[in-house]
Amino acid sequence: MLRLLLFLSAFIGLLPGAEQQNTGSATVNISHCPITYYGVQYTSLYVTATSVSVTACFDSNELDCIVGPAFSGNSFSVADVTENETEHHQNLATISTTLDCTVELSGSIISSPVSTFDFDFKVNGSSVETTSLNSTSPTYEDISACRQSGVLYFYDEEVSSDPDTCSSEICDEYATIQQKDECGSLERCLGNNSCFFDPICTVSGPAVIDFYGHLNYVQDRCAYTLLSGSTVSGLTVVGYFQERRRRDVSFLDSVTLQLDGNDDVHLEQGGIVKLGNTTQTINGSTVLSNSVEVSEDQTGVTAVWTIDNNTVSVFFDGNTAQIFLQGPSGQVPQVDGLCANSTSVSDQRIPDNSTLDCEVLYNDTADSLINCAEMTEHCNLLNDTSFTTCHNHIDPAPYIDACMDTLCKYPAVDGLDCQFLDAYARDCSLRINDTVDSWRSMAGCSPPQPLCQGRICSDHEFCAETIGGEVGCFCRAIFAFPYKSNDTLGDPTVCEENSASLTLVGCLLEEKGIDYTTLHLNDQNCTGQMDEEDHMVTFSFNSSDPCGTEVTSNNSLLIYMNTITALNSSSDNITRQDRVDIDFSCFYTQPDVKNMTFRIKDSPVIQQFTSGTWNYTLTMKAYTDARHTEAVDSNTEVQLNQKIWVVLETDGLDDGLVAVVTDSCWVTNQAGSLRYNLIKDGCANDQTVDVERNGEGTSDFFSFNMFQFTRSSGDVDLHCKLHLCATLNQTCTPDCGGASRRRRSATLQYEDEAPAFITMAWTN
Repeated sequence: MLRLLLFLSAFIGLLPGAEQQNTGSATVNISHCPITYYGVQYTSLYVTATSVSVTACFDSNELDCIVGPAFSGNSFSVADVTENETEHHQNLATISTTLDCTVELSGSIISSPVSTFDFDFKVNGSSVETTSLNSTSPTYEDISACRQSGVLYFYDEEVSSDPDTCSSEICDEYATIQQKDECGSLERCLGNNSCFFDPICTVSGPAVIDFYGHLNYVQDRCAYTLLSGSTVSGLTVVGYFQERRRRDVSFLDSVTLQLDGNDDVHLEQGGIVKLGNTTQTINGSTVLSNSVEVSEDQTGVTAVWTIDNNTVSVFFDGNTAQIFLQGPSGQVPQVDGLCANSTSVSDQRIPDNSTLDCEVLYNDTADSLINCAEMTEHCNLLNDTSFTTCHNHIDPAPYIDACMDTLCKYPAVDGLDCQFLDAYARDCSLRINDTVDSWRSMAGCSPPQPLCQGRICSDHEFCAETIGGEVGCFCRAIFAFPYKSNDTLGDPTVCEENSASLTLVGCLLEEKGIDYTTLHLNDQNCTGQMDEEDHMVTFSFNSSDPCGTEVTSNNSLLIYMNTITALNSSSDNITRQDRVDIDFSCFYTQPDVKNMTFRIKDSPVIQQFTSGTWNYTLTMKAYTDARHTEAVDSNTEVQLNQKIWVVLETDGLDDGLVAVVTDSCWVTNQAGSLRYNLIKDGCANDQTVDVERNGEGTSDFFSFNMFQFTRSSGDVDLHCKLHLCATLNQTCTPDCGGASRRRRSATLQYEDEAPAFITMAWTN
């Protein structure tokens, strides 16, 4: 509705001739330019002139009137003010709307000794305003107001109020009565005209700033309830805390929305959203199967859930979570969790969702590179005038305290120096529904950018910025502590009888800027293999693929050595990663010499042996044919001078690493008083003895002609002495190039009276 004015003008002066005085009354139709006089619109003007006054009334009852001194002559007209609108606005600054028309009363006032004349404005017969008119210029008067039940209300005056709903009626700038909510659009009424903002809870790093601005810290690495309660029945928001570069400072690591009867929604670093265990693809805004709407932009991920006119919005950017609870006016949210009351942190710990040792606290050595005074000055930038519009809505004090406490303990890396300022600005933007960005240049903080998008780290890692400005998976401090304490990049070498392996920690390599794909063993074709789940990098070699392994011996030890190093090109003049030379070795005890004694009876004979790291089975079996198909057993009759083949076989040895060498074999009578050598120094010691494949593999055999001692009767015992020989870089075959060692003793006589019974048994 337009605010209209009554334009009054009068000219004071002596007219030619005698003074004239006009009296009488007239009615003027102003329906084509209706006047709203203090809240009531009129279409007629009743003018009455007497010898002492002129009265212009808008109603016939003469209650709403303007009364002034008598005119010597008067005229009344209705004028279009299009040409004069600028002048009217200049003289009535309170009116900003367009003026459609005016009603002008003009005339000459009877000669008087005074130079100014008063005009009285009456409403319901009572004076509400008096205006003075002089003889030189017109007078402008704003006659807009509101009227209800006969009561007059001027601009911004309260007409009525309801403290229970925090609302009132006021006369607005258009002279109309309007409903006014005392609480802002983001506030709720608590009754008694008391308002509070829709609650916002901020969790950044270890700090929790609850709905009421209280600050507390999570010091361990457990799971905590951030929000639950009857207002959000069916929903529990859980925050998971983990350490990063230091063991004694925890950070919010992920947020989960647990919904009764539905899959949980997990918000993780790198903008990863999971429904249950399934990673979701978020394109702009996506409604999941549990009615949670998830959206993603360059600042982070937001999950929104609504129940009973209450809306919970959870934002997470990988470092900071902001939980915004919106609900109907007049209702106080009934909620629990750290966001409702952060004063008692331990009460909200969730043991079932936490690791067994999550409550263990550490006290690492203070970081000498941290300048606490400088960090304090930086955090106090939240008091800068750049945040003035925010200060009226959100107290910066808890954000400053959280910033100082964290940055005086933990290095300002990964954007942490801007993290708390960013959280405050975002909270402010939710309050005033406007983006606050002017502070960034002042604080040296860039606009939020997607961090770690698509980068998935393992449980013992977190995503962070590398020294080169890229993103990578860094080791969590507790996991890395044993490695860093021992100044190592991985686990001890694992040595087995036919292989060796060394595992390096992928996140330790990444922290040092080392690309694992450039590393190799002595043989450049032997590179490390990374496990996709835990990001451990393993280098290994074995007998079939030695990868350039060098084998040396030292007294009783066999030493297998290899080196992990980086690819090197003669054309490379520069490098941007640390030099890598990691030697790893396996030490094996030289295989023990074993003495095996058996009677040629009860063949075959099997025995288990352990020699250093080798654990193997040795089988010795006697045969009566060269193809080793006719085995000797307890029923076999062996004649004197009959050729017997003895086979030594092993199981459990890698023939690429070791070979069986038969050093010597000899025969004794059962009493052991007589001895005859068949094999000596690995070579045949008798013209009937034939040794085959000795030292060439993990099995060998020999043959000899059966005999017995002339001065003894009964069974004979066969004794053999053998050892294991490492085959890498050496030959294990005995040198038997010379003549036969020795012919059989001339005193040895064959006896034909009875056959020799041949059985075998280990006697060790």
